[in-house]
Formats: sequence, C-alpha cells, structure tokens
Amino acid sequence: MERVRESRTSEPSKAARSVRGRPKSAAAQRPSLEGVLKLLWRERRLSRADIARTTGLSRSTVSEIVGELLKTRLVAEVGDGPSQGGRRPVVLQFQDASYGILGIDMGAAHVSAALCDLRGQVLAWEDRSHPVRTDPEGAASLMEELSEACLRQWKLSTDRLVGIGVAVPSPVDPRDPDRVSEVVMPAWQGHTVGEPLRKRFRVPVFVDNDANLAALAEHWWGAGRGIDDFTYVKVATGVGAGHIIRGQIFRGAHGIAGEIGHLAIDPKGELCICGLRGCLATRVGSRALVARASALLPEFPESALAGREVTITAIEDAALVGDPLALKVVGEAADYLGIAVAGMLNMMNPARVIIGGGLARLGELLLSAIRRSVGNRTLLSSIVPTEVVTGELGARAVAIGAATLVLQTALADLRHFRTAAARS
Repeated sequence: MERVRESRTSEPSKAARSVRGRPKSAAAQRPSLEGVLKLLWRERRLSRADIARTTGLSRSTVSEIVGELLKTRLVAEVGDGPSQGGRRPVVLQFQDASYGILGIDMGAAHVSAALCDLRGQVLAWEDRSHPVRTDPEGAASLMEELSEACLRQWKLSTDRLVGIGVAVPSPVDPRDPDRVSEVVMPAWQGHTVGEPLRKRFRVPVFVDNDANLAALAEHWWGAGRGIDDFTYVKVATGVGAGHIIRGQIFRGAHGIAGEIGHLAIDPKGELCICGLRGCLATRVGSRALVARASALLPEFPESALAGREVTITAIEDAALVGDPLALKVVGEAADYLGIAVAGMLNMMNPARVIIGGGLARLGELLLSAIRRSVGNRTLLSSIVPTEVVTGELGARAVAIGAATLVLQTALADLRHFRTAAARS
C-alpha cells in the first residue's frame, strides 16, 4: 500500500456554516454537521469537549452531532483521553478505512484506477495502456474492468464505496461534465464518460480534467500542501495545467482554464489535433518529442537512442545518463515550457509552479532548464517569489486527485456517506 502525505492545511479547513435549525445570525461562523466532520477529519482524534471548545458549540449540540456521525461509521469512540480534572473524556477518532473511493485516470493512451481510503492512501492500483482517444467503447469497458480489479483487492464490502472520480485528457464543461471535448477527442462524439460507471456500480461519478485533478491531489497531499495559489503543469501525451486559486480549482466559465497545451507558440508551426497551428503540445507533448528525437537521430549517430525504438521513456532514460541527443530534445521542450510558464507567472503570479506528468521524472535536469527559460521572459517581481518544482505524487497523481474530488464532495455533504452506509 502507498500512503500519500496528509494535509492539515488544505481543504477541508474552514467550517463556517450555520448550525441546523438556528438563524445564521445566531450561529455565525459555527460549523454544521459537515463542519464538525471536517474538523474530525483534519484533527483525526478529538473529544466532545475539544469539539465544543474549538467550534463554540454547546455540549448538547456537540453530543447530538456526534451521535449522528457515529451512525455513519465515519467516527468511532476509541477509549478515554487524559483527564483535565474530573471524568476522563471519551476520544473520538475519524475512521479512514470506513469507506473507499475509486479514482480513475483516463489518459490519452492509458487507463489507471486507484482505490483509496479517506486519507488518500492507495489500497489497490491497476494500470493498462489503451488508445483512449480513438476507442471510447474499449476505454469505458477497461475503466469498469480495472475498477472491479481494485475492488476485489479490498477488505471491505463494495457497498462501502462512496463514489468514483474520473479524470479525462480534455476540457470539461461544468454544465455537462460527462462529455469530453469533441475537438480534442472527436471519436468520443455521442459518448459519455460517467454514465456506464454509474450503471455498473450504482454510486455517484464525478468527472473533471486530468490536470485539474492532479493539482487537487498535490494541494491536499503533495507539493501544494498549505499553498492556496499555485499552478500544476502536466506534461504527458499533451500538455495541460490546473490552477488552484484561493484553495479551489479554477475552471473558468466553460471549463477550459489551464489549456496551455493549445497556446500558439509558433503560429506558422505544424497542425495540432485541436485544429490550430503551432500549439505548445506540438512542441512538448510526448509524440512531439519522439518525432523531434527521430528527426535529429542522423545528427547523433552515437546516441543511445540509435538503433532502437524511440519512445518518450527511452528519451527520458537517455537524458538521465547525459545522452546529447536526448538532452537537446529535453532542453528544447523546457524552453517552450518556459515560454508558457512565464506567461502564467506574469499574468497570475502563483506562489508555486508544480511540474508533473512523465517528463517530471527528469527532476532538476528539466527544472533548471525551465527556470532559465522563465527567468529570461518574466518580470522580476513575478519570478522572485515563485518556485518551480516537480510534483510529489508521481504517476499516480491524477488518479489520486480523481478520488480526492469525491472525498472533497462527500466531506461537504454527509448524504454521500449516508447513502453508502444505507447500502451496506
């Protein structure tokens, strides 16, 4: 099992809803049932007296709320705490393993599934290559297959599944999240992402963009912990970005915020899958890098890439051992990425830029080149306070983020847990 680092500073954090049954003015800044649940999730172990002191709620109200939470299996009484004089308080503990969440990363060329507990711990993992962009039926079938494989490894009943999050390599319109962009993924016209999973597993299914969800995962568990304004840049088959602003995913009016892969780096460049020319994805995406390395091979006959299949993994491996051809390809990609990142820094001034996706495993080899490129194109006031780092969650970031989206939603609305509890 893999445990991602837990967060005590990112969402959920501030509980400020009114107590049920009271006017807002009488309970301003006091948490509701969900607020107390978030408090217990964040602190993990508290007594009823601790909750009363922290929230300002009366002991009777706390007891009533805790009674409701105990019914959900999310909270359990785990013994007596230290006495402050008088009776020893009963300690309540949030039960991380009481329910499970599935997170699915539907990439352009693969499908991954992660079964997570309520603390972001990966309990089961499945991954398989697949031409997702061109085979929607096969991708839908594979999502079900990998989800079932994860659930078979779970110790609890599948009835304890809260929901499923799905990350897609496409803009997602919040008004119709089940449908991917037909411009980016034309073969998916007429297909929905979440409905087959809803029918198969009978749980809520939430769909969002892959870079958005990787950003959410890094915010809760990784390199974005405690940072409320940052940008995550995912470099894989394509290039995308997820923006966390004031602790929340920023999607824009129609869900296309962060689509930096389709910034026109060279208006006279080659045609992109989106129909435009010279997009960043045509210079930095994995297919573009493979094509560039293949084109340069005659100039580098001694390269480690000569005489073998050129893949993005082979390019990364060669760059890590100092191969001149691979370093040239990576350096060019870093320069183009720097152009896009510099534009974001000048426009948005995030506190941190987190680089993720396959290319991020190059670490400082990539980061130092990006920083140089950014430094040549950014206002001093923007670059000085902004860090450029790699993500901490690696290849599982997107799937963990998809699960985190479900967790975030469920902690804000207890009905999701109650529904799961009623099934089991």
